[in-house]
Amino acid sequence: MVLRSCCKFGPVLVWFRLGYVVLLWLCVTHLRCARAETKTVVQKDAEFDVTYNDTVTSDNQTIYAFNHTVSRNKTEGVRVTVDVLSEGAESSPILFVVRQKQAVLSFQVPLILRGLYQRKYPYAHVGRTLCQPPTRSLTETQYFFVDVSTLSSLGTHYQLRISRVDSFTLHTDKKFSFTASPSQPQYFKYVFPDGVDTVIVKVNSEMTFPCSVMSIQDIQCPVYDLDNNVAFIGMYQTMTKTAAITVQRKDFPSNSFYVVVVVKTEDEACGGPLRFYPLRPDELIDAGNRSKTLDVVVSPAISSDVYVMGMLFCLGIFLSFYLLTFLVACVENKRMHRRREGLLNPTDMSPAETGKPGVNPVSPYEYGSFVDNASTLSSEAITDSIASDANYGYMGQETLKRRPFLTAIHHVAVRIERSLESVAGRSRQESLSSIEEDDYDTLADIDSDKNIVRTKKYLCVSDLARKDKRVLSKKYQIYFWNIATIGVFYALPVIQLVITYQTVVNVTGNQDICYYNFLCAHPLGNLSAFNNILSNLGYVMLGLLFLLIVLQRDVIHSRALDRNDLNALECGIPKHFGLFYAMGTALMMEGLLSACYHVCPNYTNFQFDTSFMYMIAGLCVLKLYQKRHPDINASAYTAYACLAAVIFFSVLGVVFGKGNMVFWIVFSVLHILATMLLSTQLYYMGRWRLDSGILRRIVYVIYTDCIRQCSGPMYIDRMVLLVMGNIVNWSLAAYGLLKTPNDFASYLLAIAICNLLLYFAFYIIMKLRSGERIQCMAMVCILFTAVVWGFALFFFFQGLSTWQKTPAESREHNRDCIVLSFFDDHDIWHFLSSIAMFGSFLVLLTMDDDLNNVQRDKIFVF
Repeated sequence: MVLRSCCKFGPVLVWFRLGYVVLLWLCVTHLRCARAETKTVVQKDAEFDVTYNDTVTSDNQTIYAFNHTVSRNKTEGVRVTVDVLSEGAESSPILFVVRQKQAVLSFQVPLILRGLYQRKYPYAHVGRTLCQPPTRSLTETQYFFVDVSTLSSLGTHYQLRISRVDSFTLHTDKKFSFTASPSQPQYFKYVFPDGVDTVIVKVNSEMTFPCSVMSIQDIQCPVYDLDNNVAFIGMYQTMTKTAAITVQRKDFPSNSFYVVVVVKTEDEACGGPLRFYPLRPDELIDAGNRSKTLDVVVSPAISSDVYVMGMLFCLGIFLSFYLLTFLVACVENKRMHRRREGLLNPTDMSPAETGKPGVNPVSPYEYGSFVDNASTLSSEAITDSIASDANYGYMGQETLKRRPFLTAIHHVAVRIERSLESVAGRSRQESLSSIEEDDYDTLADIDSDKNIVRTKKYLCVSDLARKDKRVLSKKYQIYFWNIATIGVFYALPVIQLVITYQTVVNVTGNQDICYYNFLCAHPLGNLSAFNNILSNLGYVMLGLLFLLIVLQRDVIHSRALDRNDLNALECGIPKHFGLFYAMGTALMMEGLLSACYHVCPNYTNFQFDTSFMYMIAGLCVLKLYQKRHPDINASAYTAYACLAAVIFFSVLGVVFGKGNMVFWIVFSVLHILATMLLSTQLYYMGRWRLDSGILRRIVYVIYTDCIRQCSGPMYIDRMVLLVMGNIVNWSLAAYGLLKTPNDFASYLLAIAICNLLLYFAFYIIMKLRSGERIQCMAMVCILFTAVVWGFALFFFFQGLSTWQKTPAESREHNRDCIVLSFFDDHDIWHFLSSIAMFGSFLVLLTMDDDLNNVQRDKIFVF
């Protein structure tokens, strides 16, 4: 029954409610109109440079009318300055609206700017520069109005002043000083002069804080000149003491732009101190005095001719190495050709060479080597092979030198026998369908023989060069193919990523993303710092040159093997070129990835620049070790797995290592353990096992060698090297644990370089101690490389930018170009370091050339 009644009167209730809503709307509209009728609007004709003191309430509104003459050939800025003199105005601020011909500017006073955690900072003194509409006629009178209103029923007292900015236009190479604050930003106009297509805008200040922002914006209204909107358009940088932006005419169709300088409300963006977290978010915080004095200067950038000169200079430096290498190769080839002609032509020989009576005759062995190899073995190489097998000490060689005639006769017989056996052995081996390294190592008797050979007190290269050369050649060629594969799969995503970085920089205009030397960053197309990319060309060109040099040596050695040259078969350090090919490829990849890094350098992609530096250091250490230990050097898979672990820790250190003590403890422990394991591997030549009985064996060795009887180490030379290596690595681990450096990637690279230099110094010392010598070419390479490395490190430590700090702090290290107005200090580091690496590779390639005519059983292992 009730439900039926509701349905009956439903339409009446609906119409009643609708009428009530209409009546209520009419009443509200009437009240608003009545209130509007009671609000007083006062319009005043105002003048420039006059201060107007007035009071505004919710019942009155004041409009100030201004007019001024604008000339197309002269640009003048107009600035509005407002002060609120009444207290408590934060609850009901005054709204100022500036109406211009083609723009509207509105702001409230007190101006509320926000910081982190929604902190609010009120500013009662506000100054803004009005946007300048374009003028088509020669002169034009423009009008603009300033509306002042508030919703506060209480009167709020204010001051208004409109003034002209006489120095609104910046002039080329003329410094202009000004003062800015968060509520009083400044911007100025610059017009490209004729013949200038690129300029550098530099803003400097002697004050580090407050933090500021410099922005380049197109000539359009509105101009975004507040902390909360300055990043909306254009290019911008945060700054403490300096900022610099390169501007190109092609990016601004009007041939002019605004230079906007804004002081931020807080300093966190520039690395300043973090303020407290607000306990009451709605509470207003007094920002204090944040005025900053700055100066701005616009200078022309380099012309296209300087670009061409920079590129020709870069190409000329590295092409000169190609020319020098070609000349050296021609001279060496001509010298060897004359030597062969002299050795093979008996009519040109001296009496001593022809073996005439009355002079010292040439031994049969030497004469045979003339015919077979067109070269003579030195007298030091002609020693008794049987005696050397029995005694590996230095005294044995000195004793054999006292009986050269008998030694020569016996050596001829042994050499002929060995040559016949080697030829027969090669013919048998070449008949096999395939030869694998495991065919040699899996035999039990051979494994026992390895324990006997490798644990001798004095080892010769012949003891550790017993595996088939084709097996080892295949083993070391894997280094090259693996690093080529790694390079391709590593470089492709890197290139894609840096292109994305550069696109983001160009689209957003946020130049804080990349850490350039902005005072010497020359753009080319979409590349912001083309000079830093071009200077990496040396790595690629010199890496390719090194590959060509290695290829030439490889071809010569292969031809010698094909004609069964006994020198190539049984003399000198075993020549395996796979690691050299890998080193040259790594140098080229370093150049490519360094160029990619410098497209947009920052802390997230720094490992692009260092990954192949680890590779190069590791390959150089492996090559040094392989020279005297060809049979037991690490395989490519093991070596690259270890280098991958190093790069993995490098990435972890960059991301998590800053101030993280747990990470540093873990890394230091692993560093020390890896050093100890590697030391054990090197000392025992791999003849030890890491299993459950390792602790028992260690205790037994300590008891027998240290407690029961005090005996020195069996391998003294190796022990000296490993003790020094442990001291260096333990010291580096302690330094990292105590100092926790922010640049973990460079710290890790320093560890690799220190170990490489230590091993290289040990190699040179032991080489000279063993009676070997360093030939002239190798000595020149060593001296040249050492000098270049010294200059290169000097420029490296200049530190023009650093991603360990904020972008604003990094720009404090920026400096001008030093070479051809195109290259900076870091570019010089690229030039010199690529040359130094190339020289280091040549040292490794040539340092044992003096042993080419020395039998391997006379070359000592160290």
